[in-house]
Amino acid sequence: MPRVERRMIVGLFGGSFNPPHEGHLLVAEIALRRLGLDQLWWMVTPGNPLKNPMDLAPLSSRIAMSEQLARNPRIKVTAFEKTLGSPYTALTLAHVKSRNPGVHFIWIMGADGLRTFHRWQRWRSIVSTFPIAVIDRPGSTLSFLSSKMTRSFEWARVDEDDAGILWRKPAPAWTFVHGPRSALSSTSLRQARPGSLPDC
Repeated sequence: MPRVERRMIVGLFGGSFNPPHEGHLLVAEIALRRLGLDQLWWMVTPGNPLKNPMDLAPLSSRIAMSEQLARNPRIKVTAFEKTLGSPYTALTLAHVKSRNPGVHFIWIMGADGLRTFHRWQRWRSIVSTFPIAVIDRPGSTLSFLSSKMTRSFEWARVDEDDAGILWRKPAPAWTFVHGPRSALSSTSLRQARPGSLPDC
């Protein structure tokens, strides 16, 4: 787990990053700027319970590719979730919260993740642990109008103009952040380059 100090504002950006690409980096950079983050943890997950593990490149490869892509010193590439022995975000966030008192965390996700967010284990617990920033992604701009999460927690929505103070809001609190979008996706990259991912 990256080193932090009390009163820091830290974004948690988790994903398979299989492979990482410029679209992921764009989300991270928008989050750093719009949310006023001191750090962003680029959390490479060992696996995803909702995805086929056979489609995943080795964790070491995804870490190496992420480090090569994310050169901003405020972005900390980490795979500490592997040591927790659980693939579930709710447990990861509970662990982060217990280990870092006095640090202000924001969970960051791309808008494309809203479609299946209600299928995540204990998704309501995730929403209630840290404020959430949903970053716009191509084809997902209107997802926040129809997803189960945003409909269930519409009352907790924070205006985008207040994204810079989202960290002050007690969870549940979430905002939708518009900005530049990249059409790249990990799925399309894998389909375009089958067998091209490193196997180190």
